Amino acid sequence: MPSLRATADLQDDLVRLRRDLHSEPELGLELPRTQEKVLAALDGLPLEIGLGRSLSSVTAVLRGSSPGPAVLLRADMDALPLTERSGVDYASRIDDRMHACGHDLHTAMLVGAARLLAEAEFAGSVVFMFQPGEEGSAGARHMIAEGVLDAAGTRPVAAYGLHVTSSLLPGGWFMTRRGPLMAAADELHVTVHGAGGHGSQPHLAKDPIPAACEMVTALQTFATRRFDPFDPVVITVGSFHAGSKANIIPAEARFDLTIRSFSREAHARVVEGTGELLRGIAAAHGLDVEVHHEMGYPVTVNTAAEAEAAAATIGDLYGPERFVWAPNPLTAAEDFSFVLDEVPGAFVFLGACPPDRDPATAPFNHAADAVFDDGVLVDGAALLTELALRRLASA
Repeated sequence: MPSLRATADLQDDLVRLRRDLHSEPELGLELPRTQEKVLAALDGLPLEIGLGRSLSSVTAVLRGSSPGPAVLLRADMDALPLTERSGVDYASRIDDRMHACGHDLHTAMLVGAARLLAEAEFAGSVVFMFQPGEEGSAGARHMIAEGVLDAAGTRPVAAYGLHVTSSLLPGGWFMTRRGPLMAAADELHVTVHGAGGHGSQPHLAKDPIPAACEMVTALQTFATRRFDPFDPVVITVGSFHAGSKANIIPAEARFDLTIRSFSREAHARVVEGTGELLRGIAAAHGLDVEVHHEMGYPVTVNTAAEAEAAAATIGDLYGPERFVWAPNPLTAAEDFSFVLDEVPGAFVFLGACPPDRDPATAPFNHAADAVFDDGVLVDGAALLTELALRRLASA
């Protein structure tokens, strides 16, 4: 592997790239300016470049000195629809757009890894996956459909990704977990159909509101009584709409909920079971219900061997004191899960809390005032580099 001093030499370039990306954030699957900046940063490296057809992705393949297996490294590139309140001098120049989840750092780190690996000796190939649309658009699934996992001519033997945190971990600390690391996330959109009427004569109407309220409370009991507390599901109703005036019984009530689960088995059961529950309650009230299930991201599951290899690599590079095992999965979701459903691999968190803030109280990712420390860029680039080299050498 190139020395850590070599990665430090990249620091200024990576900071400039990260801050350039931060000041001009883009949303969703179409990131034309971001794509241009990534291509410019990779210019001159011996890479086979491919661009997405349905999204502004970049896939770059680096061939080693001899044939061998492939390893995939991934960074997401999209921002969030927030107006920035961080106060940094490179803040977003675009209203209602902000890199509040650190994807600008991920992108710069992967560019750094590409530069380091271009100077390394190895057998095999490395696929660099620069992905739009992680924030709700399932960009990883789109890239898989367009062939990113076959870009090197052979499926990767392992895939790795990093995610920075603006709090939770001290700056420069790493964290991962064997097995489930992050939750699956789905949404249900429910419409209860009744028959409207006057509030003074409810017996002549079919009131959807009591049935919808019963559904909300029944969902909480369903989550706590039908699932193992050590393999839980979390159901949260975040939106409820019905009626327009105190004395009018509406014809329908609508509510929306998010479902989080932490195993593929619980995910399958909760999706099927919620529909059955809601239809049963509606039938008991003599009403109809529409249940629209919007599939989100699967459970993010680390392969145990790859998580252990990542922990060992971090210990060798930075010392065991900068690594912790996550005791429980995180309840957020991540679309790198689509990659890990296809190939073995590991997803690792990297603390990017600035040194003048307390990670226990600093604003977390997705906050308009979240701030991420540029000082971890070289750490992330070096770890991705070493993970790829070690895995290729062991194949």
